[in-house]
Amino acid sequence: MPCLDVHFLFIVVGMDDLAPSLQPGQLLARGVVRHMASLGMAAIEEFTPERGKRVDVMALSPKGEIWVIECKSSRADFMSDGKWEGYLEWCDRYFWAVDADFPTDLLPEGTGLIIGDAYDAEVLRMAPEDKLAAARRKAVIQKFARHAALRLMRTRDPGVHLTDYV
Repeated sequence: MPCLDVHFLFIVVGMDDLAPSLQPGQLLARGVVRHMASLGMAAIEEFTPERGKRVDVMALSPKGEIWVIECKSSRADFMSDGKWEGYLEWCDRYFWAVDADFPTDLLPEGTGLIIGDAYDAEVLRMAPEDKLAAARRKAVIQKFARHAALRLMRTRDPGVHLTDYV
């Protein structure tokens, strides 16, 4: 019987292969989410705490602390954002995430600062804490958990549409 030499070729698409299709703010958000994970936090991108508001990153600590991180890729991106103060009522701490070249003197006092790139980030200035009320915290955590679970469902079964369950 002849010996068969069988070779398998596997093609793996890594995160970096997807990077060219992501916008600068999305790349920054990816680095921020990686950093949140290194801090033991669960984070999701493009979270909608209520209709008409969409935060770039929301992170949840093991103790239930909620952070909102807005990722700004340029001066123009920051200057066009007039909604950020509406996000303060949805978190315990509010941060701006920008790259190393961003003019940080534009960012408002009393907010946190994260410097990052597509691969990682670092908290340079901790945001002041303004604790959410217990009822608001419960509602945000429940919505965060539900949103994360629905995203996982969609990943496992692309036929599932989030709008069918939200």
